[in-house]
Amino acid sequence: MRCPFCTAQDTRVVDSRLASEGDQVRRRRECSECKERFTTYEATEFNLPRIIKSDGLREPFNEQKLRAGLLKALEKRPVSSDQIESAITRIKKSLMSTGDREVQALILGEFVMKELASLDHVAFVRFASVYRSFEDVSEFTDLVAGLQKKDND
Repeated sequence: MRCPFCTAQDTRVVDSRLASEGDQVRRRRECSECKERFTTYEATEFNLPRIIKSDGLREPFNEQKLRAGLLKALEKRPVSSDQIESAITRIKKSLMSTGDREVQALILGEFVMKELASLDHVAFVRFASVYRSFEDVSEFTDLVAGLQKKDND
């Protein structure tokens, strides 16, 4: 790997360890020329399925859009960044496990709802109210009642 400081070709790995729940390898490297140290991350590259929107348009999966939606729902809620990143990882794994090249946006939305339901009920209701575009209060109360039933079971 090329040194980011002096652009020399020869660098050596000083230390390697797992990072990000074992999905990445973190490597400390040292340049043979300038002796500067730097960190690299190695991860498997997966081809996530394309998302089929409700209007029929197809677009590549966008992790930034997923993260933005989760952060919006979880705004001012007691959920850590690590929990959010773990949820994103689980959603991506769920998408890949479908084995499909294209996935309906509704399926992605259900994966998100499942993760939010386990993270924070308020965030789940926030997301569901936009995602499911409730027409009246009864749909909203049915959703909350379903959450309460799950908590009591």
